[in-house]
Amino acid sequence: MRCPVEATLNVIGGKWKAVLVWHLLEGGVLRFGELRRLLPGITQKMLTQQLRELEAAGVISRTVYAEVPPRVEYAVTAHGRSLRPLLEAMHAWGLQHCLQRDDDIAMPQNFVM
Repeated sequence: MRCPVEATLNVIGGKWKAVLVWHLLEGGVLRFGELRRLLPGITQKMLTQQLRELEAAGVISRTVYAEVPPRVEYAVTAHGRSLRPLLEAMHAWGLQHCLQRDDDIAMPQNFVM
């Protein structure tokens, strides 16, 4: 039997997955290009891989529209929405950690503490 923390990290661990889910929770339905702009350091290959893994875990859904050019949208599933309290706790902890260390923090303009 695996540890529940390990099981969680297997789904959202790594540099990008939790951040991707956070952006989808905050932004609703987003397209590939929108996600890529929100994560300037990610490569196209890595974004594709991370999205596929989150989709395989049932955290996000991928909808392809039969249009030219093709349109693909990503959204958080009901299962993925259950991660919101965890990600909010991570956000709060990360904010306090950065403030204590005097690290730079990228905050949205409409953010309220």
